[in-house]
Amino acid sequence: MTCKPFLRLLKLLPAFVVLLTLSGCGIYSLSGSNIDPKVKTFQVNYFQNTAEVVEPGIERTFTQRLQNLIQNQTNLSLTNSNGDLLYEGEITEYRVTPMTATASQTAAQNRLTISVMVRFTNKFKEDDNFEKRFSFYYDYAANELLTGGVLTTALEEIFERITQDIFNESLAKW
Repeated sequence: MTCKPFLRLLKLLPAFVVLLTLSGCGIYSLSGSNIDPKVKTFQVNYFQNTAEVVEPGIERTFTQRLQNLIQNQTNLSLTNSNGDLLYEGEITEYRVTPMTATASQTAAQNRLTISVMVRFTNKFKEDDNFEKRFSFYYDYAANELLTGGVLTTALEEIFERITQDIFNESLAKW
């Protein structure tokens, strides 16, 4: 009795499994984005800081972080005008609030909260358009000043979360 047909079938099984897996994925990239093949470019307009408290430079940092995230997680090209996808908006909140108190009624921890209003426009699919507020925070010890390394770390964490939330809402559809 020969096992050659069975062995031949066994060799084809991994290829069949891979083919089945990929056929169900549609037009998804490895990052989980679901981008229409017609979309080739994106544009991120400068996000002005309209918050009551203005921290110099955060609008530039935020704009660049959003551009970099989309470039790193898609194959879209960044353009300065007439992008297929358009991101625009403003930083609407930059606020520090005391979070926890000590026994002597002083703050033990502060929270920096940043909110960004985003208007997203998809030239090819108007149903995807939205205007939405995204917000996140960073807690730090009250005895630390919100300058230098503390501010840098806070902005990195806050902007990482907000830009990823914007990406998920606009392109990943999570």
